[in-house]
Amino acid sequence: MDGAVSNRHGAIDLDFGDGTYTFRLALAQIEELEGRTERGLFTLARDLHPDIRTVRTGHIVEVLRIGLIGGGLAPTKALQLTRRYGEATPLDELRDLAYAVVVAALARAHGEEQGGASGEEVAAETTGSTSPLSTPQPS
Repeated sequence: MDGAVSNRHGAIDLDFGDGTYTFRLALAQIEELEGRTERGLFTLARDLHPDIRTVRTGHIVEVLRIGLIGGGLAPTKALQLTRRYGEATPLDELRDLAYAVVVAALARAHGEEQGGASGEEVAAETTGSTSPLSTPQPS
């Protein structure tokens, strides 16, 4: 799953359904997502992590739907896409897409505090991975 991430804006372009779409969780979308899932963004990132997989299916769909809206799609179009392709796409693939969207948002929101850390590095910290980060962290 390749996606171009703009850490400054937290947008990521991903293949979903019938094309490539921009997903973005800006602060308004993060607040909506946290309210709808009753989970913080860091908790969602942990739950979506491929090694953990404790996320609810409805949360995956909400990340994608709200991410599409944040990426500039009309809410009705985002709902149509997630309904149409959510059923036709394997659940692990949907989870991976949602994980990429959340990690891009975390990289945007915390990139400067992380010294410009990549989304993968932020995700590693979110999930409690013991793997060292490639970017030196401030003490």
